[in-house]
Amino acid sequence: MLAVPSSFKQTVAFVRDIYQTQDFIPLHAPRFKGNEARYVLDCLESTFVSSVGQYVNDFEKRVCAYTGAPYAIATVNGTAALHLALLLANVRPGDLVITQPLTFVATANAIAYTGATPVFLDVDQDTLGLSPEALQDFLQAHCQLDDAGHCIHQSTGKRVVACVPMHTFGHAARIETIAQLCTAHRIALVEDAAEAMGSRKNDTHLGTFGPLGTLSFNGNKIITCGGGGMILTHDEALAQRAKHLTTQAKVPHPWEYVHDAIGYNYRLPNLNAALACAQMEELDDFVTAKRALAVQYSDFFAAPDRPTFVTEPEGSCSNYWLNAVLLDDLAERDLFLQYTNDQGVMTRPAWRLIHRLPLFPDAIVQPLPNAEWLEARLVNLPSSVPDR
Repeated sequence: MLAVPSSFKQTVAFVRDIYQTQDFIPLHAPRFKGNEARYVLDCLESTFVSSVGQYVNDFEKRVCAYTGAPYAIATVNGTAALHLALLLANVRPGDLVITQPLTFVATANAIAYTGATPVFLDVDQDTLGLSPEALQDFLQAHCQLDDAGHCIHQSTGKRVVACVPMHTFGHAARIETIAQLCTAHRIALVEDAAEAMGSRKNDTHLGTFGPLGTLSFNGNKIITCGGGGMILTHDEALAQRAKHLTTQAKVPHPWEYVHDAIGYNYRLPNLNAALACAQMEELDDFVTAKRALAVQYSDFFAAPDRPTFVTEPEGSCSNYWLNAVLLDDLAERDLFLQYTNDQGVMTRPAWRLIHRLPLFPDAIVQPLPNAEWLEARLVNLPSSVPDR
């Protein structure tokens, strides 16, 4: 076994100093220091704990106000939000949907739920998100618009209906250029901003650059309600359709059960929304604290012979959901992971690239040099809001 570099030992000591504990340090734990208990108790006392209740409506309004999205539709989790957003983008069985392989599996799973097939394109090393250059190369070399204005993949004849860039670890992809390419090729932009609540690009909140975007409020996100997701849109008709489909497509009636489409039990329960409303009140403080934590990490890893810290892309303001470093190669990455976890400091590699999993054998995979380079080097560090 390779000798453990002193920089790895210094990293463990530094993380323990940040969190002021010799106990196990998780990757990202929730923090409940505000009105969470009061709002949840109020919800319980109201008896409106399921998908009908004022906290659900309040949560949607708070997210609209915070993100600048005209409409927000709360869902039971982020994967449900992405699935429904793809359906709203008219993705159907047999279609193709462009995305990146460096992402959590839910991104590709949501595509599969629609019956579509993912197309995996490369990412940028500095943003960790979908590369506009890779997107442009794929569209120019392999696709063309037909007479009806559909983007057609030439070798398969399938429609390319949507593009799902993911804002990795809260860092903004080059979303403005991606949006322009999608518009030019008649492809719906569906932003996976699951990790990016509180992140902005040029003062615009991520998830609001295209017709549809999604957020997640899972237990490990910057704010949480246990689960929870959100669809963001500028289109009133899409918003109304989203709310209708998330409530089993039930047509309003005083007593009859009438449903006019295949619907989904995707509406966020009021009990979860109560927790979410309290967390929204703390979001600005959380973003400030996590950005300060990122500065501490950045200063620490600026010293010679230490891993390279991943900083926010130019022109963006990241929530630094998960801080990350880059090791020299796969062997050093694995040694770092082994040592830190053995020492009770939780670290994790980037996800195994989705195209390597046995789940999507029919996926179209383009060259992925940047994604493969990152997969072999990137490690996430403890990123909870310090309790100070």
